[in-house]
Amino acid sequence: MKVVAFKRELQGTGASRRLRISGQTPGIVYGGAEAPITISLDHNALYHALKKEVFHSSILDLEIDGKTQQVLLRDFQMHAYKQLVLHADFQRVDANTKLHKKVALHFINADVSPAVKLHGASISHVLSELDVSCVAGDLPEFVNVDLANIDVGHSIHVSDLVLPKGVTAVTHGKNQTVATASVPAGHVSAEATAAAAPAADAKPAKGKK
Repeated sequence: MKVVAFKRELQGTGASRRLRISGQTPGIVYGGAEAPITISLDHNALYHALKKEVFHSSILDLEIDGKTQQVLLRDFQMHAYKQLVLHADFQRVDANTKLHKKVALHFINADVSPAVKLHGASISHVLSELDVSCVAGDLPEFVNVDLANIDVGHSIHVSDLVLPKGVTAVTHGKNQTVATASVPAGHVSAEATAAAAPAADAKPAKGKK
């Protein structure tokens, strides 16, 4: 994914405010062998890019005054209540740069799981993203959480996830819960309904008085 930026000479609060008024967002690029440089980016392009999952978890081609370098979005600041990006931080990387990054979790196959298909259970997503460690070349855009085998009362933990080659979960010794399956209070499962139907049909009719 390509991002276009321009080298920014003026710094400070006043200069940043003028940039934002003109439709630009201040930012910085750091890391690697080069010194950090301050940049400006088109605000609207950046704002819409931030809505895309891939922008947060992919190596980006950042073009600054015609020169392209590979970077990773490291941080950004939003206005407290306005749809305004205040600042963005990018880190220079190459394919062998060791990274520690959060990636999104994609939950799949819930509809064919025993929990949902047989018992009408609800799947609760406890985590929405996962801390991972890998080299930049192996960074996944997302990690799938396969719910095909989850049943009522069971959970999926980080240790159950199938991670791409070269990617490890950063858990700090905790096997965190990723998703759980439970039947909502008052809900009758399809199995229970099916079992109750023959019993009701077999009940003898009351005689007339």
